[in-house]
Amino acid sequence: MAEVEEAPKALNYIPEIVLKKRKSSDDWAIRRREQAELKKERTKKNKSLVFRRAEDFIKEYRNKELDFVQMKHRKKQRTSSNAIPESKLLFVIRIRGTNDMHFQTRKALHSLKLRSINSGVFVKANEGVMDILKRIEPYVTYGSPNFQTVKDLICKKGYGKIDKQKTPLTDNNLIEQALGQYGILCIEDIVHEIANVGSHFREVVNFLWPFKLTRPEGGKLLKKTRFSDGGDAGNRADNINELINKMN
Repeated sequence: MAEVEEAPKALNYIPEIVLKKRKSSDDWAIRRREQAELKKERTKKNKSLVFRRAEDFIKEYRNKELDFVQMKHRKKQRTSSNAIPESKLLFVIRIRGTNDMHFQTRKALHSLKLRSINSGVFVKANEGVMDILKRIEPYVTYGSPNFQTVKDLICKKGYGKIDKQKTPLTDNNLIEQALGQYGILCIEDIVHEIANVGSHFREVVNFLWPFKLTRPEGGKLLKKTRFSDGGDAGNRADNINELINKMN
């Protein structure tokens, strides 16, 4: 008797929604693996970055301590009467400002209102001021401006402090309201008082906002060595006029 052939078994029916769910699960598994690999790679990079940052912090700390030690050495050098310029008027420009500056150096700079690079102020040369300039010498350059430089600087970049606000010196009425009690009524009076280091020099300097100068052509003034030794810092004497003209 001939054997009866078995009919082929029907395939199990899988609903379409189940197939879609499987595909979604597979795609999600692939994405999770990719994300895990990316996270692993980022972790490696972050560990390397943290190590480099630690090195940077150590270097910055050492530089700050070195800056402080050098400032103390300069401070110990007594200021002789010969170190005070014949001209009582000085114009000081901040030429450097780095993160590895010791806070004592920054404090000394701020005492002269030099809070940013390329800012400048008029000061009266005396023993106290020269002591401060000696301590912060690598970060500033200074010298004795002439009358024309003073006039050009005040007329072009002069701002006054009116109600604690930076105000351009375009109205003599504002000057009279602020300094009239000292007999200073206009911008010409301000120039005269500054250039001659008059009896109300301090009041006028406190009224003036620190000058914001432009970077000189040829790049930044970053050499910490003294100007007399071929650097950018320290006393320029009359040569300060040339630098101011370039930055005004």
